[in-house]
Amino acid sequence: MLYFAYGSNMNWDQMRERCPSAKFVCIARLTNHRLVFPRKSDTRGCGVSSVEAAKNGDVWGVVFQIDELDVGRLDKREGYNPILEPERNSYVRKEIRVDGDGDNARPLTVFTCVANHQPGQHRPSAEYERAIVEGAKFWHLPADYLKKLEAIATSEPQGHGS
Repeated sequence: MLYFAYGSNMNWDQMRERCPSAKFVCIARLTNHRLVFPRKSDTRGCGVSSVEAAKNGDVWGVVFQIDELDVGRLDKREGYNPILEPERNSYVRKEIRVDGDGDNARPLTVFTCVANHQPGQHRPSAEYERAIVEGAKFWHLPADYLKKLEAIATSEPQGHGS
């Protein structure tokens, strides 16, 4: 299956750990959407990413080919169980259309994971934001998009840590 990663799953080390079969296909752009942090992860203890509709917005990410066994592994990591009602999952799997290499003449139908919103304001940790930024740099996403990712407000002050 083709999977569109836009958050921490763009981080190649994390993706290979979660989905050993993952093979890079291309970078891609999801138009008319924006990156948001609508829920808090119990595992990470911080806000985690999702996408939502936003006129004139773009979310860049990476398309991977992953085998069926790894789709199940990814579902488990993302808190998705197809047997449960959608609202009882942390994320739901959704089929979307992205532009391969940012070119609308190269449409790809892929699946991605979209978070179910939780009440409240959720910010990513500096570590989680760094995983997203490192993934974006690794795959050479557009420089203006990278700047937006680097400007994401985190739950800790920037530049403090060990």
